[in-house]
Amino acid sequence: MSSDIHAERILILDFGSQYTQLIARRIREAGCYCEIFSCDATDEEIKTFAPRGVVMSGGPETTTEDTHPPVPEAVLALEIPVLGICYGMQAMVQRFGGTVEAGQRREFGHAQIQHLQGHPMLEALGEDATVWMSHGDHVADVPEEFEVLAETESIPVAAIAHREYPWLGLQFHPEVTHTPGGSRLFEWFVRDLCQCHGLWRPQAIIEDATASVRAQVGDSGVVLALSGGVDSSVVAALLGRAIGEQLHCLFVDNGLLRKGEGDQVMETFAALGIPVTRIEAQQRFYAALEGVSDPEDKRRIIGREFIHVFQEEAEKLPDVRFLAQGTIYPDVIESAAAQSGKAHLIKSHHNVGGLPETLHLELVEPLRELFKDEVRQIGRELELPQTLIGRHPFPGPGLGVRILGEVREEYARLARAADHIFIEELRAADLYDQVAQAFVVFLPVRAVGVMGDGRRYDYVVSLRAVETQDFMTARWARLPAEFLDRCARRIINEVDGIARVCYDISGKPPATVEWE
Repeated sequence: MSSDIHAERILILDFGSQYTQLIARRIREAGCYCEIFSCDATDEEIKTFAPRGVVMSGGPETTTEDTHPPVPEAVLALEIPVLGICYGMQAMVQRFGGTVEAGQRREFGHAQIQHLQGHPMLEALGEDATVWMSHGDHVADVPEEFEVLAETESIPVAAIAHREYPWLGLQFHPEVTHTPGGSRLFEWFVRDLCQCHGLWRPQAIIEDATASVRAQVGDSGVVLALSGGVDSSVVAALLGRAIGEQLHCLFVDNGLLRKGEGDQVMETFAALGIPVTRIEAQQRFYAALEGVSDPEDKRRIIGREFIHVFQEEAEKLPDVRFLAQGTIYPDVIESAAAQSGKAHLIKSHHNVGGLPETLHLELVEPLRELFKDEVRQIGRELELPQTLIGRHPFPGPGLGVRILGEVREEYARLARAADHIFIEELRAADLYDQVAQAFVVFLPVRAVGVMGDGRRYDYVVSLRAVETQDFMTARWARLPAEFLDRCARRIINEVDGIARVCYDISGKPPATVEWE
């Protein structure tokens, strides 16, 4: 068995599904490396990737139209296992001459599948036959090369299998948590059908990343953009193990951090034996953001200033040729999709692309292949403290995108103080780990309030807390009314300048988790 953790790999063809990244995470959980390609990848690209198996995602297209994206011929020519999900199955059916029809209504939600015959793929689901449907079209006639494995009360074809080749199709979505046995189904596909051996493990990933970094940088110095968040902290621990004193960590205090965060970062990494240089750059960032209210402009400005600060500081260090970043795989996917025009830009990532030509440093991105949950696993293997690994996500631009509109120093002070109270109360009530993300959003509007016998005309903040397992979808956290009341009273009483506290009860979709 190969020691190369990339030797056994699964290819995911993305037809535009909102769940594609979940497919990748399920495959990674089964211990196999995978990558996401656009559905219009060339036959040569697919063959060169040399996958053990292919998963074709769902998507918004319909095979009832002539312009629908087809199944790439290379996928079938390789004669390897193929799993088509939703649209992926319908495209396979259409490719072999079957019929797909538009449904009278969209089927969205739970369904019970009924096995028409035994098959190990469906047996992997377990006794619970509950699955998650999200489709409009359905398969009406199955090609003669395929057999029907399952149905539901609503549709006659819920799962199919080719009679000769290991080509399978599912109308339901096994990648979402609403399909309880979905993870077991993917494990069966990856380990049993594709014969992958589980090479993708945290310790093996660490060893591979360590060797790759050493080979890339040699004896040169590396400067790390340390933010104190999970991603950059794991990068620091990895690089510290890989290259020791060649690593130079720079922590930029941009005035957009949470309360006490700068001191916490310095203390944490001092305890880990990793030296960090702290750079006070608050006024520089506030000046650059003056008068700017568009969220994308703010993100670009903050990212630009970060890069410039790193460049200036790196020039003071000896033998530095590389800039390390905490880029992770979802950043790469989202930014690549936006640049290719195959997906709408939801938000840009300040640490992906867009580096100025004047930055004479090469990039080191040891987490570039990893999802967030994998990064946390790596952090635990590297024995980083749980208080750091378990922290809620914090956007790269920090409070810059939690202050709506223009960023001012006064706004940052108010947002920071209110956020600190909210998080403090969540921890005190043992609720912090029960929500996936929680924070305060500052609204640059004033509302009338009364303090004692006097009239106040001060700012408004909104509390935001969500529950989610994957951040692809999220629901607002049903925090107790008494708890919210306590948070609101503390914020209004203790933060001079805030007169009103709201609670955001928007789900994702249609909202996003962050406001900007």
